[in-house]
Amino acid sequence: MQTPDDTGEVVLALTTCPDAQSAKALGEALVQERLATCVNRVSGVASTYFWDGRLQDESEILLIIKTSSARVEELQAKLKTLHPYELPELIILPVIGGNEAYLQWVREGVEQERRTE
Repeated sequence: MQTPDDTGEVVLALTTCPDAQSAKALGEALVQERLATCVNRVSGVASTYFWDGRLQDESEILLIIKTSSARVEELQAKLKTLHPYELPELIILPVIGGNEAYLQWVREGVEQERRTE
């Protein structure tokens, strides 16, 4: 997967889940494994898309995942393992600015050497 860079710059990763339970479980797993520093769960998202040749209209929970570009590959692998969807959404957006103290907190939260097993 291409990322904005591999220097550990802060990125936002977006994915959706079908329900609050799977969204919470996924968010907790990503933070516990230090693949994300913070995961916001936004309920009330209505998604319209084609799947299995039919127009779908479903309620979903949007996850906004704060991580670093250096952790995106591992995050993607974990998402494929844990996500309930056959084809989970994963969109990576670069963060081009913000509160530097907050961005540093995000970087430190996903440092590999700080991981707990």
